[in-house]
Amino acid sequence: MLKLKAARTLPARASALGWRMLDPRSCWSLRVDLVAAAGPMSAADLPLAIDVCRAATRGDWSALWLGPDEQLLVGLDSAHAQLAPRLAAALDGVAHSIVDVSHRQAAIELSGPGATRLLAMGCPLDFDLRSAPVGFCTRTVYAKAEVVLWRQDTQRFQLQAWRSFLPYVTGLLALGSQELTAGI
Repeated sequence: MLKLKAARTLPARASALGWRMLDPRSCWSLRVDLVAAAGPMSAADLPLAIDVCRAATRGDWSALWLGPDEQLLVGLDSAHAQLAPRLAAALDGVAHSIVDVSHRQAAIELSGPGATRLLAMGCPLDFDLRSAPVGFCTRTVYAKAEVVLWRQDTQRFQLQAWRSFLPYVTGLLALGSQELTAGI
């Protein structure tokens, strides 16, 4: 029987304007009642984002609020193997679903003075700090590709994109970088 393993290689592209591929991340989709999970997650020293469209970080892990019962847990790839048993122990007795989506996604960082403009070239959201403060996160689109957007600082964003969309997303970022650099 032929066995295939998903490749976790990243495109070699980057930009002087301030976007780059990040090292692989560990990503888990958690579906759980946030009220029921708040105490156990806190006791296990794991993050849970309670506020709508906001991220919470605790230790090596961040939780991004994507829906009333949906979180995207993001951490370092080196911490990947430890999360499932920690979550299973913490949420014992609480109805939940946890799915490893690490091989599905890749992370791109946009940073620097042109990051907001570059992001706005393909994303329909308002990036004013009053509308999208630091810690803001949401599922949205970059052009036609679905992404998860997380504002980590005033001029630093992380995009989580499906690997199958990476050539498209990074190609648009490269084109947008060229246009912004040229003053178009």
